[in-house]
Amino acid sequence: MRVTSSHLLLGFCLLIGVAWALPARADVLLGARTISAPGLRLQGVTTRISAGAGAGGGVQWQLHAAQADVAAMGWHRVGLTVAGNLQRDDRLRWVFDGSARLTGAAGGALSDAQVKMVLSAASNTLQLDIVQGKAQASVALPLDQPTHAQISLKNLPLSWLQGVLASVWSGHLGSGRLDAELALDVRQAGVQSSGQFTLSGAGFDTPTGTLAAQGLSGSGRYTLDKASEPASIDLDATLRGGQLLLGPIFARLPGHPVQLGLHAEMQHGGAIELSRLRVTDADALQLDGALAFDAGNHLTMLKLERFHASFPAAYQRYGQAWLSTLGLRNMSMTGQLSGSLDLRPDGLHSFAFSTDGLDLADGDGRLAISGLQGGLDWAAQGDRPATTLGWRSLQLYRIPNGAALSHWQSRAGALSLQQPLQIPVLKGQLRVSAFDWRPAAAKGQRLATSLVLTGIDMAAFSRAMGWPAFPGTLAGAIPSLRWVDNHFELQGGLTANLFGGFVDITRLSLQQPFGPSPVLSADMRLQQLDLAAITSVFDFGSISGRLDGSVDGLRLVNWSPVAFKASLLAGSGGRISQRAVNNLTTVGGGGIAGGLQGMVLKLFKTFGYSRIGLNCTLQGAVCKMSGLNSDSGGYTIVEGSGLPHLQVIGHQTEVDWPTLVTRLTDAIHGASPVVR
Repeated sequence: MRVTSSHLLLGFCLLIGVAWALPARADVLLGARTISAPGLRLQGVTTRISAGAGAGGGVQWQLHAAQADVAAMGWHRVGLTVAGNLQRDDRLRWVFDGSARLTGAAGGALSDAQVKMVLSAASNTLQLDIVQGKAQASVALPLDQPTHAQISLKNLPLSWLQGVLASVWSGHLGSGRLDAELALDVRQAGVQSSGQFTLSGAGFDTPTGTLAAQGLSGSGRYTLDKASEPASIDLDATLRGGQLLLGPIFARLPGHPVQLGLHAEMQHGGAIELSRLRVTDADALQLDGALAFDAGNHLTMLKLERFHASFPAAYQRYGQAWLSTLGLRNMSMTGQLSGSLDLRPDGLHSFAFSTDGLDLADGDGRLAISGLQGGLDWAAQGDRPATTLGWRSLQLYRIPNGAALSHWQSRAGALSLQQPLQIPVLKGQLRVSAFDWRPAAAKGQRLATSLVLTGIDMAAFSRAMGWPAFPGTLAGAIPSLRWVDNHFELQGGLTANLFGGFVDITRLSLQQPFGPSPVLSADMRLQQLDLAAITSVFDFGSISGRLDGSVDGLRLVNWSPVAFKASLLAGSGGRISQRAVNNLTTVGGGGIAGGLQGMVLKLFKTFGYSRIGLNCTLQGAVCKMSGLNSDSGGYTIVEGSGLPHLQVIGHQTEVDWPTLVTRLTDAIHGASPVVR
């Protein structure tokens, strides 16, 4: 038997009529392969009707469906059993009082529910009340329009609605409860619904983990349309407390009200577009815009027509997780920031920001700005108005910079410095002659600039870096510094005037400067450094003479060496102290100076030498050591001159890098290095 939508209620009434006409203690068993109605399909149906045994009269009615599909709830092929007493009351209404059990429904919905159903021909209404534990649901629908229902929900587990959203959303509803008053219409292509709701402790997540919520509470109004393509939802809500993740944005919502408004469209493949998004958190963040996620819940579009952030509240509630992905962790921020942003699937189209006062610093000491004022305005196409951006102080990687004011303008996709910028740095000056940045460039050259450094005090630089105070100055010209793909490239070089000589830095490259593990590459040349001045900085022992050398293929990861080839040579001779001899011997893994007895060594404080040479090639965690010359007995580190004749031999050709660093650290700080 197949019952069409127009005859479902008629068939139900016929069943009631049959039941009421039953003789005492008679049983009627009916079966149907399929029963269909708008939004409802039952398969493998059996119905048993028997005379009631209670004092109230009526009949016992039991219905079982092997598979039930309820489109409005998203239930597919669930088992259904309904059983109870059916009778007619004194108002000539048909009243069913019994139980309902579903098996296989999302969230364990109606696994053991009490059901009361009242059918009134006089009021043209079918009323259904369901109770399971603390959850209550009431449904009222007109008999002449069974595709429309008025529904009231109280303490409904949020997980029961998993099936409702499954066809348009791949996420999983978790904890939380729902109160709602809503209208529901079952259409040929899907359901439509609208109403008001209250959430308590709601949680959800997605397979990729990019959309999630926990402990979310609030109330609002909604409109859901699954009968159109794409499916859509309009939401205007007031949220209080809980945590919410939307792609890179992780929000810790406060206890006071936060207004949220959105219009979302959901494709069958799982992509979601929020074409309207409004957030109002009075003391932290206000924004109007839109965003979109692809089928994998990855952010593909973020358009903020306006935003205004007040710190530190905006950072603590909304910005902490996102800035951490950019390498800026444990930020301290005060002040305000306003602006706009247009990021589309094909890349960045525009951004603008302005502030009348902002202070910020990251916890790792890599970036700190005090008294930031002004702003920037950039667009990928056309021209934008000129802007100014200044600061009271700026610190990059622990290097303090003084106050400066810069002038900018965006033309044809390039944000350019309009006049040279002078920045005080460590008793010297950094002059930025030119600066052109193309934020929309996905590959190739993104940034080009020209820099000149003059009079940078090396002692102040050393203190800022936590090094011993090196005397001298740093100067140099960088005719071209380019940001290509994901790394900085330096053309030209830097020259530091150190220890009476020069250190030239070339082929400088820096990758992911603000990432968790920045990578720096460079080559260095040392020319005529005064060894007496160098050894006076460290408690290593004194050495006189001039030092030349090179460090090729230097590679630092998170500012720690992982590779280089270093060659150091003092080839013009000089004097070396007994302490320096002992330290060089230990660093090279040698023993007592060859050809010189220990008792004789103690008679002299310094020795003449003709050459000192030491080489180290770092590969992995091993430093391959060599010196002036090598043979089966080792390699020469110090070649003596005159009497007493001194020769220091190194015997370890491969040294564990952490061990070598420990030896050098012990020697520099005056401790007796130990051969390990």
